[in-house]
Amino acid sequence: MDGCYLRIYVHENDRVDGQLAWEWLLERANGLGVRGGSAFRAMAGFGRHRVLHEERFFELAGTVTIELDFIVTEDESKQLLDLVARERLRVFYAKVPAQFGVAGGSPDG
Repeated sequence: MDGCYLRIYVHENDRVDGQLAWEWLLERANGLGVRGGSAFRAMAGFGRHRVLHEERFFELAGTVTIELDFIVTEDESKQLLDLVARERLRVFYAKVPAQFGVAGGSPDG
């Protein structure tokens, strides 16, 4: 199947209506029928402001990035990004064309 690899970055303490943004995104994607999504917590990194964020620095607590990965159809990616826009959640994302499917194993999964 053709679609895209959608990666969305949020800060660990970003919230939507009181809920952590990464949890909100996973729940909304699930509700849209997306086949799967994963959230990963960064150990360290930097962004456009060139500030290095690391878990171990107390003064930067809550600023580490959460990466959400989805392999979705083009329509699903549009729906997810539209949800983000409607909630005015500021995110950075990358969208890359992808082919996906299941290989091997039994058809029952």
